[in-house]
Amino acid sequence: MNLRAEVAGARRVVVKVGSSSLTSLPGGLDEQRLTALVDVLGAVHGQGREVVLVSSGAIAAGLAPLGVVGRPRDLATAQAAASVGQLRLVQTYADAFARHDVTVGQVLLTADDLTRRSHYRNAQRTLERLLTLGVLPIVNENDTVATEEIRFGDNDRLAALVAHVARADALLLLSDVDGVYDGDPRQGPAQLIDTVRDPGDLGQVTLGTARRNGVGTGGMATKVEAALIAAHAGVPVVVTSTAQAAAALAGEQVGTRFAVMGPRPRARQFWLRFATRPRGRLHLDEGAVRALRERGASLLPAGITDVAGEFLADDPVELVGPDGVVVARGLVAYDARELPPLLGRKTSELDPEYQREIVHRDEMVLVRRPSLG
Repeated sequence: MNLRAEVAGARRVVVKVGSSSLTSLPGGLDEQRLTALVDVLGAVHGQGREVVLVSSGAIAAGLAPLGVVGRPRDLATAQAAASVGQLRLVQTYADAFARHDVTVGQVLLTADDLTRRSHYRNAQRTLERLLTLGVLPIVNENDTVATEEIRFGDNDRLAALVAHVARADALLLLSDVDGVYDGDPRQGPAQLIDTVRDPGDLGQVTLGTARRNGVGTGGMATKVEAALIAAHAGVPVVVTSTAQAAAALAGEQVGTRFAVMGPRPRARQFWLRFATRPRGRLHLDEGAVRALRERGASLLPAGITDVAGEFLADDPVELVGPDGVVVARGLVAYDARELPPLLGRKTSELDPEYQREIVHRDEMVLVRRPSLG
């Protein structure tokens, strides 16, 4: 099956739309554009396909009612705007979808909800139940309570995580740009990239960094990062403009398509690799790195050279080679303060209570990070 057919035939699809596609620069919802997107998604839902909508726009929607000009620079004002705007955003969606006889449900998440294993599983069950009941979930970051330390940073990454949590068959990332270009089309000639089958296909592409764009926070770099996360998790992706949403969902040749780059991992593996927030680092020698990569071994004390960070037993940590490259992520079996006396020692030399693995291979996932070059 080709990529277009995969998207057109996707039974369950996650669609992410950015603030720039729903709001005006002074702040406030552009109901005409929101309704146009709802008409597309309502029609898809009417075909018997399941849709999860990840929608930005809460902060932007709250600016005009509060009389705030431009995106707030301080967290408290942004949270206040989100409090006002989220209500209006979801009510506008509910009214628009009701015209298609579609019931919507609101799901607000913080990064903490997906970095904690129990919360991750709860989110998975909630989304599954909503879809089973015929509801179209509308997901957004919970900006009213999220702090800088626990934010996703942008809803593109959130959408990639939700695509796996919801067991989606495809992911559609929408914005005001019609795809990924090999340069900035605003600054000169640039070619639209049709298909990405490997991160190396983007080796010569200049994406820049995530930026604040009007009332949004994203940029093409965040969309590519999110697309690679989803593609490595077995989910095909299309990056295109909101105006081309219907064409993309129908499998037409629009936007940039990211082919599946790996088998769909088990939920625990995906959570460890992409959704966890490491609490510390274990530095390994070359022998330990080879044992992890080549033999799929557990991590023993003998291969650890240093410990960084403050963490407790069962917290996620990164395992780092001598070159500073992250080799794996895993759940550590000891508190940080317990580890220094164990470093470099053979298991047989330790007291019985310290003879278990530092990170068991069943609690570990090797990291081959999606790379842009």
